[in-house]
Amino acid sequence: MSRHAPAPAARCALRRTVVLVGLMGAGKTTVGRRLAEALGAPFRDSDDEIAQAAGMDVPSIFATLGEAAFREGEQRVIRRLLDDPPHVLATGGGAFMNPATRAAVRAGAVSVWLRADLETLVERTARKADRPLLRAGDPAEILARLMAQRHPTYAEADIVIDSEPGAPHESVVERIVAALRRAGALRAGA
Repeated sequence: MSRHAPAPAARCALRRTVVLVGLMGAGKTTVGRRLAEALGAPFRDSDDEIAQAAGMDVPSIFATLGEAAFREGEQRVIRRLLDDPPHVLATGGGAFMNPATRAAVRAGAVSVWLRADLETLVERTARKADRPLLRAGDPAEILARLMAQRHPTYAEADIVIDSEPGAPHESVVERIVAALRRAGALRAGA
């Protein structure tokens, strides 16, 4: 169960779940919470849901069970979350890379890629020490490699929003809401 209480269904402006994708540090969780609030929708974070299901935090899952087991659990959790009423879902950076997960998102949600430049990602990820993939070397090199590998797949998202350095979260939220409105993902009057 999510830490955030679901919003009343009548207040939720979403027709479909909005799935935020992108690299770690792009702002999926921070922006996602604000987006959910702006839309009167529940917010869910797939990493939190995976940790709760596994009974351990994400770094412990990686250390104990390995990345492959984490990715399997991630796919199951995201599929389950996509069956819930419309909400805003922040996913881990690797979730959208899984073809089955990507297909499930495409079929049941609207995907939004929060795109950020390397310098921004390095600066933001340095604030948190719980990034298992960044423990294996120089974070800038790892993030640059992940950008090269993942950006072509993230580009398959329905909507692309740049997460610009120093831009207030509210402006990112406003741009996402405008894009969702253009895509027909919001209820009439929202």
